[in-house]
Amino acid sequence: MKQKIKQQDKHGMKRRGFLKKAAVGATGVAAATVAAPAISQGRQEIVMVSTWPRDFPALGTNAQRFAQRLTDMTDGRLNVQYFASGERVKAFDSFDEVASGNAHIYHAAEYYWKGKHPGFAYFASVPFGMIAPECDAWIRWMGGQELWDELGAEFGVKGFVGGTSGVQMGGWFRKEMNSADDFKGLKFRIPGLGGDVLAKMGASPVSLPGGQIYENLVSGAIDGTEWAGPLMDSIMKFWEVAKYYYYPGLHEPGTILGFGVNKAWYDGLPKSDQLVIEACAVQTHFELFSEVNAKNPGWLQKFITEQGVVLKKFNEDIVDAFGEAAEEVFEETRQHSDLTRRIDDNFRESMRAVAGWLSIAEVEYFKQRNRVLGIGI
Repeated sequence: MKQKIKQQDKHGMKRRGFLKKAAVGATGVAAATVAAPAISQGRQEIVMVSTWPRDFPALGTNAQRFAQRLTDMTDGRLNVQYFASGERVKAFDSFDEVASGNAHIYHAAEYYWKGKHPGFAYFASVPFGMIAPECDAWIRWMGGQELWDELGAEFGVKGFVGGTSGVQMGGWFRKEMNSADDFKGLKFRIPGLGGDVLAKMGASPVSLPGGQIYENLVSGAIDGTEWAGPLMDSIMKFWEVAKYYYYPGLHEPGTILGFGVNKAWYDGLPKSDQLVIEACAVQTHFELFSEVNAKNPGWLQKFITEQGVVLKKFNEDIVDAFGEAAEEVFEETRQHSDLTRRIDDNFRESMRAVAGWLSIAEVEYFKQRNRVLGIGI
């Protein structure tokens, strides 16, 4: 498979140029369908696209690690050509690129595909939903992966876990948010079901890929934005426009990132290669969670001490209003299809079961340990 692809420089990018390049359209020629992949003497060229800018902290680097790991684990027999957002297709075109057979693998947050089917949102993050350990239990052991497979099969893709950010921050705001009424008329960048919840609260949700957020915040096209957490927010410099940094991320309590593979291509692979791909995905998944937990504290401290960021906690009025709006969104989402209803049922049942156990074990221990040792805010 031969193509002339315009690659972006990996080094020496300034922030604004970096983000601008992340937002541009495709620069490559469409590839041949992956149903007949390029194989030469046992070597297969695999095309991988993502929704993240190249070298973007945690998100982009995590996807790039997977690409390199899969290549290395097979001694180059499965040779992955990685294309960041805008290098081959635009960020939100990644799904179609893989589903259509023009690429083999994408890396993204599955709620980006909510417009195709609302069920995809459950495999990224659900407002007032599961945190990362609960999500892992659900997907691996409680029927989540089987439902994800059923959903993906309708579009010719198969999903794998590909990282988790843990509980995210609530977002960046130009002004203090003192009540639920402050969300009315707010133009806020937020994807997934979280955006639907804010719409119920009177806000105007806007869906933008990462590379376009800063310029829209500066121009006033949006009043605020959520992204992820301190490590992943560190490159964005939202504090130049919005000083108030709120927590917790009610909209994304345990965001899963996902790999999507072209199902026809994947099903045609030897079982050993399928297992290698899955193993690389799982390793990448847990590697990201440990990275954000290790690096978020330092970046948050820098925001506060060096950039004058004001850390704020959502009050109970806002939390309760968000929860009420979330219930309305769930009920409406369930009406989409039988599959969405089954996903929602399984998600809720699994959350109740796992949360009950974690409340007895980890949550209570965490609370008492921090009280005794004086840890926390």
